Amino acid sequence: MILSDISLELNKGKTVGLVGPSGVGKTTLAKIIMRLEKPTKGRVFVNNLDIWSTTKEEQGKSLNKVQMVFQDSQGSLNPKKTIQQSLFETANLMDIDLSDRGSLILEILDTVGLSSDIFCRYPHQISGGQNQRVALARILILEPEYIILDEPTSALDIAVQAQMLELLNNLQKEMNFGYLLISHNIPLIEYMSDTVIALDKSSIIFEGSTKEFSEFNLLKNKNNLRYKL
Repeated sequence: MILSDISLELNKGKTVGLVGPSGVGKTTLAKIIMRLEKPTKGRVFVNNLDIWSTTKEEQGKSLNKVQMVFQDSQGSLNPKKTIQQSLFETANLMDIDLSDRGSLILEILDTVGLSSDIFCRYPHQISGGQNQRVALARILILEPEYIILDEPTSALDIAVQAQMLELLNNLQKEMNFGYLLISHNIPLIEYMSDTVIALDKSSIIFEGSTKEFSEFNLLKNKNNLRYKL
């Protein structure tokens, strides 16, 4: 995947919407930020640290600050481990007293609208919405500052989508997260984002406020050139 002249800035408490048709590089960009795919050119800074040119210790500190909710939340969980095992495995990565881990996990589960009733279940035994909340709970354990949301509602039915969006909005207000929201769903992008970046053919064709993006899209529509996904 070739990405050309892509630049974005994500700040705490704000949401940047990244929109574009399938195959233009939205998820590739997210993987580069998460150090899952190495770029041939360019640099990625997290809190002024170049994540591709720092020591392993510095990388660990900076990477914890950026986490990602994948489109396939069930697939991001180990199918051979119970929800409880997955959550404690994540907590073990943090410098948290063993005696405090259980209460922390219960508190975070409550934050995302779940209870310990799901502890003994496996990912395939709970709903898509519950898997999405478990994936979010795992991320919250790591105390991030920025969260990449890759099509966070695409696999959910309409009612559950609304609940997830409300949860994400509330978490941002309470914890001041910066979100990078990746989607091909224009109404979702317009609803959630403060600023929007639109990609086409692996390049930026628009960057501006949500209001400006709506006007840009409307103008394209009037000229039969509506931004198509």
